[in-house]
Amino acid sequence: MKIRNEPPRAPSRPHRLEAHGHVRIDEFYWMRERDDPEVMAYLEAENRYAEEAMRDVSPLIDQLYEEIKSRIKQTDMTVPYFLNGFHYYTRYEEGLSYPIFCRRKASMEAPEQVILDVNALAEGHEYFSVGRRAVSEDGRILAFAVDTVGRRIHTIRFKDLDTGEMLEDEIPECAANFSWANDNRTLFYTRQDPQTLRWCRVFRHVLGEDPRRDELVYEEEDDTFSVFVFKTKSRRFLMIASTQTLSTEYRCLEADDPRGRFRVILPRRRKHEYHVDHLDEHFYIRTNDDAENFRLVRAPVTDPRPERWEEIVPHRPDALLEGFELFREHLVTGEREGGLLKMTIRSLSGTPSHQLDFGEPAYTAYFHQNPNLDTHLLRYGYTSLTTPNSVFDYDMRTRRKILLKQEEVLGGFDKNDYVTERLHATAPDGERVPISLVYRKDRRRPGGNPLLLYGYGAYGISVDPAFRPSRLSLLDRGFAFAIAHVRGGQELGRRWYEEGKLLKKKNTFTDFIACAEHLIARGYADPERLFAQGGSAGGLLIGAVINMRGDLFRGAIAAVPFVDVVTTMLDESIPLTTSEYDEWGDPRDETYYRYMLSYSPYDNVEAKDYPALLVLSGLHDSQVQYWEPTKWVAKLRKLKTDSNTLLLKTKMHAGHTGASGRYERYRDIAFEFAFLLKEAGLAAGGAAPGGGESS
Repeated sequence: MKIRNEPPRAPSRPHRLEAHGHVRIDEFYWMRERDDPEVMAYLEAENRYAEEAMRDVSPLIDQLYEEIKSRIKQTDMTVPYFLNGFHYYTRYEEGLSYPIFCRRKASMEAPEQVILDVNALAEGHEYFSVGRRAVSEDGRILAFAVDTVGRRIHTIRFKDLDTGEMLEDEIPECAANFSWANDNRTLFYTRQDPQTLRWCRVFRHVLGEDPRRDELVYEEEDDTFSVFVFKTKSRRFLMIASTQTLSTEYRCLEADDPRGRFRVILPRRRKHEYHVDHLDEHFYIRTNDDAENFRLVRAPVTDPRPERWEEIVPHRPDALLEGFELFREHLVTGEREGGLLKMTIRSLSGTPSHQLDFGEPAYTAYFHQNPNLDTHLLRYGYTSLTTPNSVFDYDMRTRRKILLKQEEVLGGFDKNDYVTERLHATAPDGERVPISLVYRKDRRRPGGNPLLLYGYGAYGISVDPAFRPSRLSLLDRGFAFAIAHVRGGQELGRRWYEEGKLLKKKNTFTDFIACAEHLIARGYADPERLFAQGGSAGGLLIGAVINMRGDLFRGAIAAVPFVDVVTTMLDESIPLTTSEYDEWGDPRDETYYRYMLSYSPYDNVEAKDYPALLVLSGLHDSQVQYWEPTKWVAKLRKLKTDSNTLLLKTKMHAGHTGASGRYERYRDIAFEFAFLLKEAGLAAGGAAPGGGESS
């Protein structure tokens, strides 16, 4: 097909959808037929149109790509961690797209052993991803999961690390989830439902045996639950976790007894969520039983019933207990207070607890690799909007921090050139919504800067402020960047999540709008050059917001956006639907149907002006099916009344997370930034006024 300046127009094929006596006509329902040549032709035409529309800024895309690449140390390695006699780490080499997984025995002075070079495995594949990796307890056999499509359907392969040979065992059509028993030859792994991709079955494989005869250990028959398998930090127990939005159930098996039977720790019950780890003769259980923000208890391994619980960390109404790390002498909890994660160190001998001090108004702190119980060092990660990602060891006895590595940002980066702030917007119902903000100090403009506002707001996922070297290409050109910590996340505790889901989902959208208005009113955002960005459930946020208040934004980026909410949630045959009724609602209930229909971005597209829009998609996306963003763009093309840019870019060899190689990801970011700069009127000249090699 010849490339045209006019956008592609999808043909209308009306399809009748009826629920609760309400009829909807979907003109683009046919786009879900991935085997229809016309569907593929339309996607390819949209891709060509997007490239043509951005051709005038192709030199800027090239420059941004080189800038991003030049700031990131291309030959680098992660901080090693020690497990079962080996130091494990990951290396990257300049010019190579994929990681190289390595280890050294006993000491980092020992010779390096490359356990897996993903670059060699990826040759000949347009998409290649290694998911989970796990080495047997004796250090000899590596199990790893490979996906060559991007649809999260993996093949588990095995490598003998003593000989370097691949074993004949291959287990196809699996999830990237498995764990070794302690006999070093038995692997427990998870399989999906072939249609919905729900993780629902756990099998046992013994090396050397035919995978087709692997024994089914557990099957989750409730289609609102998914399962996964893991091993406790103590290495004593294998666990099967059945999880749903509002309930969990754990089963355990002694890892020394792989032929044994899993037993239930606490039977599932509605609205009881818990997580289990193990130390000595106790299970440690993070539970929301009588504790909205969770509490930590422990119970004897032999009898974990609630009657035997001993409370270790009580419930706090002002802080969410997000997680914990067990050590032989210490317990470390991650508690989110005022939107920020605080780490509290408790001695198991009963001495007073203390907190780590991070010293910035907005930051991200997280537990790093801590695979060993017998250490007094806590490894954690730290970053902020101005601080590159850093890894520390913290001596829990002496209270001394040891910086092991900080991400090196090349090209003259100085964090003192940038300012990060914590703001609060007032939502329509009076709630104060946190905003994390960063800008370059010498680029602050009295009338407001071009500003990119990011949001997510779903599943209780908290979006913490983190450093991205690539973002400097925007900040150095005068952009500010902000994160709206809207309801639906868990930044301000469990209540913050509950007030942004189900029949309160619209709070997520009105919170984001309030943040946009606040940034304009406070002079941080130029009202003519405010942009929005979100992906997946955050793409739903973008779609809803531009339907409600598109006039606020000059443009938006929606990545793999979940925009056809009602049709998707009525279709039990596609991934995620049945497991997410407690997140979005079950539209088979008319109350939820009507509410979801009132905000579903696709169903609420109107004949009116919309901001410039870049929509990103993946043909093999298993979480948000490609046809959702495709239909949305087609409907916008038909109805919108403006001449603003509307681009759809579909990765034809990728899924939900986009490109698998790092250099292709850099190129994708450069494309997105060029879109923003072009729409902001900053594409001319190209060079950034400060920072990096462009200064």
